[in-house]
Amino acid sequence: MTVSYRQPGVVLTDHRFTVPLDHDRPTGESIELFAREVVASDKAHQNLPWMVYLQGGPGFGANRFVGRQAWLDRALKDFRVLLLDQRGTGASTPANRQTLPLRGGPREQADHLALFRADSIVRDCEAIRPGLTGGAPWTVLGQSFGGFCTVRYLSSAPEGLSAAVITGGLPSLDAHADDVYRAAYPRIERKVAAHYARYPQDVERARRIAEYLLQHEPVLNGGYRLTAEAFQSLGILLGGSDGSHRLHYLLEDAFVRTPQGHALSDAFQEEVQGLLSYAGHPLYALVHEACYAQGGRPTAWSAERVRAEFPQFDAAKTLADDGPLLFTGESVHPWTFETDPALRPLRDTAEELAARTDWAPLYDPARLAANEVPVAAAVYHDDMYVDAGHSLRTARAVQGLRTWVTDEFEHDGLRAGGPRVLDRLLALTRDEV
Repeated sequence: MTVSYRQPGVVLTDHRFTVPLDHDRPTGESIELFAREVVASDKAHQNLPWMVYLQGGPGFGANRFVGRQAWLDRALKDFRVLLLDQRGTGASTPANRQTLPLRGGPREQADHLALFRADSIVRDCEAIRPGLTGGAPWTVLGQSFGGFCTVRYLSSAPEGLSAAVITGGLPSLDAHADDVYRAAYPRIERKVAAHYARYPQDVERARRIAEYLLQHEPVLNGGYRLTAEAFQSLGILLGGSDGSHRLHYLLEDAFVRTPQGHALSDAFQEEVQGLLSYAGHPLYALVHEACYAQGGRPTAWSAERVRAEFPQFDAAKTLADDGPLLFTGESVHPWTFETDPALRPLRDTAEELAARTDWAPLYDPARLAANEVPVAAAVYHDDMYVDAGHSLRTARAVQGLRTWVTDEFEHDGLRAGGPRVLDRLLALTRDEV
């Protein structure tokens, strides 16, 4: 049953679909997907082409827009848009510490989560597309991890696509997770250096907070254990257009004076809890490294192992050497499953996933080399989350793919640039630029 309702300038229709948990076993267990259809009010009865939006992550449900916000305003000029909650996210049969025990123990939970990568997401899209479009292909818009899914789409089911638009999400076709993080840590270091150049007063502020955490390791109101390493991971903010400013404002009033001396303020702790907790998106932590896994090699906590090759990120060593504290970025570590109460029950499951070796290939280089789907991708020049060098190498491997390389935006260009970014990329798919 579908339900339609209105917001300013749009008509919304909620859809729920039943798809196989494992598409290789179509008569086996099924799961439910949720997606929200959005169409401009004045075009609600027109036979418009469809665009399906694949959110970044993994682990995040689709945007909950109000009206015609951000890039959606541009999309609605040409398309009927489907905002899909990818499997395990949002309202699509959520996978988290509350639901995963229904699968059994850690081994069974890991087997279940192995079906929540880009390959399964694309097969979900192909399962629901014919009923929505009448069999016609649609345009896919993939942001970040959604771009990874889009390249998988081009590899496995290009017949379902009329065009593909990717923003900050061209993955390496063959890099192991180790290669991804070896490229990532130097980028993160550059972002931190740029932040300190903008806000030099934050050098001492960050050091003072880290020193306090090494001595006290407070437990936040929600049960999160705030370690120095967890504090460093706030550097994930530096990959966004306003992230440096947000980090600065967070650091500037971290301490208050109490009868026992200076302590981290309740306001600081509350904001940090919201930024660091995975309660709302646990799949991000669970399958993040698995997004890169293929070729029979385990990820084996890649970000943690590779970090050891960059000792300048060690907080204790930094404080002892009187250097600036380096924040980290988009990485998941074993300690993540100890500090966060939303993840602690899933630590053994995460270990199972990290040790797994039977990952199927995600991309088909031969098929991509013969691609006939119009594709355009925004590559952000110094993207902290997705290596631009990896992205451009992939762009050269996909026949007909047109890139827009820009340093005007960070990784969240689709949000920050809104209609202008989408308009530029759609024009590229139509050879209008």
